[in-house]
Amino acid sequence: MRFMAIVKATKDYEAGQPPSPELMAAMGRLAQEEQKLGIFEMGGGLLPSAQGHKVRMTGGRITVTDGPFAETKEVIGGFAILNYASHEDAIAGARRVMQIHAEHGVTELEIELRPMMNPGDCGQMPQASAA
Repeated sequence: MRFMAIVKATKDYEAGQPPSPELMAAMGRLAQEEQKLGIFEMGGGLLPSAQGHKVRMTGGRITVTDGPFAETKEVIGGFAILNYASHEDAIAGARRVMQIHAEHGVTELEIELRPMMNPGDCGQMPQASAA
């Protein structure tokens, strides 16, 4: 099952403060390990929203808003496409990422995990499983 892990931006991230080189190296090692296991497909960090734009259509009218964007909690800082056997495995993977961040002094982090549709799913929304 493919998941997108959506890493939410933090105030430090939006201020342009990059992660420490040690944290980047640790995350690089995790990505290499998970790539060898067939879990990690791709991922990447995004630049702060000050360097981005929102293109929105409302009532058929298209508008463009330049960053930065006020609601940091809604800003995406990075993403990964991952293959896990289950939701539980995906959650365990997100916990591992958070643990690596905690070991490098990060105390706030949010990752949203979303199952991805497969190409054959177009036109159909898979039903959520009862938990």
